[in-house]
Amino acid sequence: MTAIEIEKENAEITKAYKNLLKVSYRTLTKEDKKLIRSAFEVAVDAHKEQRRKSGEAYIFHPIAVARIVASEIGLDATSISAALLHDVVEDNEDYSLDDIERMFGETVARIVDGLTKISSLKKDMDVSQQAENFRKMLLTLNDDVRVIIIKIADRLHNMQTMGSMPPQKQVKIASETLYIYAPLAHRIGLYNIKTELEDLGLKYTEPEVYNDILTKMKESKEEQDAYIKEFSKIITTSLNKESLGYTIKGRPKSIYSIKRKMVTQGVSFDEVYDKFAIRIIYKSDAENEKFLAWKIYSIVTDHFRPNPTRLRDWISSPKSTGYEALHITVIGPKGKWVEVQIRSDRMNEIAEKGYAAHYKYKQGNQEEDALETWINRLQEALENPETNAVDFVEQFKLNLYSKEIYIFTPKGDLKSLPKGATPLDFAFSIHTEVGMKTRGAKVNGKLVPLSHELKSGDQVDIMTSESAKPNSNWLDYATTARARSKIKSALKEDKKVIAEDGKELLRRKLKQLKITLDEKSINEMVTHFKLRTSLDLFYRTSIGTIDNKMLKDYASSRSNVLMSFIKNKIRKPNVPQDVDKDEITAKYDMLVFGKEEEKLDYKLSNCCNPIPGDSVFGFLTVNEGIKVHKKNCPNALSLQSNYAYRIMSAKWIDSSQEEFTAVIKMTGIDNLGLVNEVTKVISSNMHVNIKNISFETDDGIFSGKITVVVKNNALVNKLMNNLKKINGIDKVSRV
Repeated sequence: MTAIEIEKENAEITKAYKNLLKVSYRTLTKEDKKLIRSAFEVAVDAHKEQRRKSGEAYIFHPIAVARIVASEIGLDATSISAALLHDVVEDNEDYSLDDIERMFGETVARIVDGLTKISSLKKDMDVSQQAENFRKMLLTLNDDVRVIIIKIADRLHNMQTMGSMPPQKQVKIASETLYIYAPLAHRIGLYNIKTELEDLGLKYTEPEVYNDILTKMKESKEEQDAYIKEFSKIITTSLNKESLGYTIKGRPKSIYSIKRKMVTQGVSFDEVYDKFAIRIIYKSDAENEKFLAWKIYSIVTDHFRPNPTRLRDWISSPKSTGYEALHITVIGPKGKWVEVQIRSDRMNEIAEKGYAAHYKYKQGNQEEDALETWINRLQEALENPETNAVDFVEQFKLNLYSKEIYIFTPKGDLKSLPKGATPLDFAFSIHTEVGMKTRGAKVNGKLVPLSHELKSGDQVDIMTSESAKPNSNWLDYATTARARSKIKSALKEDKKVIAEDGKELLRRKLKQLKITLDEKSINEMVTHFKLRTSLDLFYRTSIGTIDNKMLKDYASSRSNVLMSFIKNKIRKPNVPQDVDKDEITAKYDMLVFGKEEEKLDYKLSNCCNPIPGDSVFGFLTVNEGIKVHKKNCPNALSLQSNYAYRIMSAKWIDSSQEEFTAVIKMTGIDNLGLVNEVTKVISSNMHVNIKNISFETDDGIFSGKITVVVKNNALVNKLMNNLKKINGIDKVSRV
């Protein structure tokens, strides 16, 4: 570069920096400006040799990210400084984290450290890259929530300046943005940024669709402006009569949301009727805010007929992100449906800036409490450290875009849950202990199954019992990440307890076969029975899946193991033995699809060759039915981002965990207390649950039918033998 070009660039950098201070949402003190200035100087020095793909000086990127953090999100000087420094440690060996801490203090260093951790993820992970990225990102919340917010700002600027990248990289980054960053921005309440991320994501993943909608929106803008003018003219007089300070403006729907509507409703651009909303923003003090919102609602509905099913009152019950507004859909001029959003200046700031604006209206400790509550909500999904990263993303995503419902406790308190939540989710949202001890639930005074889908306004009363504990069916009933992770943890603990009994049982059985239970024999049996862990071995022994005959087979094969091992070594040195997939699948594992865990026809895809035990998903192809891919398959990202509607959840299930229904029939001579004896025998049999039971007597003859849920036929046979021993029972058979 020539001296003139360098001078010109330096002037542009200085201008960008000064602009950053001007557009800050918060009032910056002298100390704030001093901190930001120091961060800027360090960033300029650290990135002086670097240029972006577009050719411009790299320093423009951290300044742009800091600008988003300062003006669009509205964070403080600490965050602005951290944004300026976000790439310094990663990109420059001259600056260490200790240097940052020494110069800028512990908080800035902690945020920069969190951002560096996210950026320096290994690229050779055995799970989906974007899933691990997301998990790691949320784990940094343990350090500071601002890490995530700055990361979203970083992603937004990268998306805005992606034009000079190769197309395949653009698609990858855009898919990841739609998959992770847009939902996350939505969850945090950064609606403007979420909208921009979605639109930019669409621009690179489906450019033709994006450009087509953009062109049509530009063409219809004049028509929309005229419509908003006509709408405003009708209500302005009434609003002015009330001496209200207000502004009315139109807000076009995002390109991405119009595209989503076209796809989900199967309509063309012209048929999407709510392509824009009308927003009425009014001035108010805190005392009259709610009163004025309903006054404006009353004026609007005096002139335009509202759709009663489309009223959304987020003033009385704000969203978990802090969003407040009244949304109504009315029949406007020319008989068109139009959404009207009513917000005060304060509500509008919160909608535009998210939590940063929320704090502005809190004082002292209240501000910290608001942040604390929000961090706790996100961290609920992180409490189980054993969660697989891909499952974690899927679980968390369940809660990201879902609309919220509001549920009343018996005392009248309000709880917010995602749409589709069940009484079990509600129980866990109250307290983990309440969830764990749930015996049943009443909704609006009526007893309902734990799988019952709750609706907004329901009053839920959870009945608990000390003897109640989670079972595997609960995973079908729970939808929230919190409930599911708690249930999984409890089931694992339960499995461990059962496995402890199995270990002792196995020790006794092997003793009869003259085999000692030690590390060597355990490893041999895990291999012999094609299991994954010793826990599986003990658990299966306890529930009877591994019986005496199978143990005898193992004992007889044991003596030949050494000889066959030597022979194989001689014949095939260093050739790994093929695992018989069919044998494993038939014997121990099944592939099931969807929430209902249905068994469907499928093919294993050649691109990633999944085997039992892999984390997988089903993809509905046009000609070949369901094809199963690993979740970290190279094609997973584009399939999940571009064909989300064709993705089916799928998993390999351990057949020892599956439960089966068996019907047992009994006849005998009726005597006092016989029914009590029968139920006592069934309930004393571990791993057996009664699903249905009916008894009848006819002139002294007793007959009964019991439907039980068991894990295998060994348990049914054991139960039938115990029933035969009851005095008065003559015959026991399986239907």
